[in-house]
Amino acid sequence: MSVRAKTALYGLLCLMAVPFVFPTWWMVTSSVKPVSEILSWPPSPVPTTFSLDGYREVFEIQPFAQQYFNSAYIALVVTVGTMAVSALAGYAFARIRFPGANPLFLFVLTGLLIPSEVTIVPLFQMFNTWGMIDTHWPLILVPILGAPSVLATFIMRQFFLALPDELEEAGRLDGLGRFAIFWRIALPLARPALGAVAIFTFLHSWNLYLEPIVFLTTPANFTLPQALTQFVDAYGGPMWDVQLSAASMTAIPVLIVFVIAQRQFIEGLAHTGLKG
Repeated sequence: MSVRAKTALYGLLCLMAVPFVFPTWWMVTSSVKPVSEILSWPPSPVPTTFSLDGYREVFEIQPFAQQYFNSAYIALVVTVGTMAVSALAGYAFARIRFPGANPLFLFVLTGLLIPSEVTIVPLFQMFNTWGMIDTHWPLILVPILGAPSVLATFIMRQFFLALPDELEEAGRLDGLGRFAIFWRIALPLARPALGAVAIFTFLHSWNLYLEPIVFLTTPANFTLPQALTQFVDAYGGPMWDVQLSAASMTAIPVLIVFVIAQRQFIEGLAHTGLKG
């Protein structure tokens, strides 16, 4: 490809990226503007008056640091738990032959067809019976044992199906048992798939909204998506500078993680394929 063609292609790609990049740019730059400038028309791409009052008020109105920690540790626990469950289940469905394996796997996949809104009421009743309302246990157990883990199990199964049988045979000749083969041979090779599972699981848990507003009532227990809805004035109107400051602090770390790990994410999905 000639230099002129490459320049035209990159220019076209940059132009097409504007509708996706501009909202994030406007959110971040508006978070350091006064409210009068945020609502001005036409919108200014860069702030003319720089102010950090919104960031200061975020931590004064709510226990935002605690809420940030809540989202971070819940997402981390859910990610690790989902990786463990999906890796074990995916390996079992892919490499262990047992009666009814395929029908059972199809039954597990039906979990992807059930919207979370359908199960939220029975889940609330169940966790209420267990005394877990207004705790973080529902936000940890439901994703690990629910639909996100089902999708992760599917990805891991597809990856393990593609592993050559000779690897397991070599492990058996070395005297390895089933779990040792999984732990020492299959799991290290599954790092691309595990990376993909980790990224989409972390993002799903970080952005979870329905379950927190159903299960949590104490502001100190809120996660970030729920906390973002609480930045309103005495009349219920939005506090634009504070909301945008909180949204920027919520979104930017996730964007950084995704940009850094997107190559591994795509590689992991490509490795899973649709074999089997």
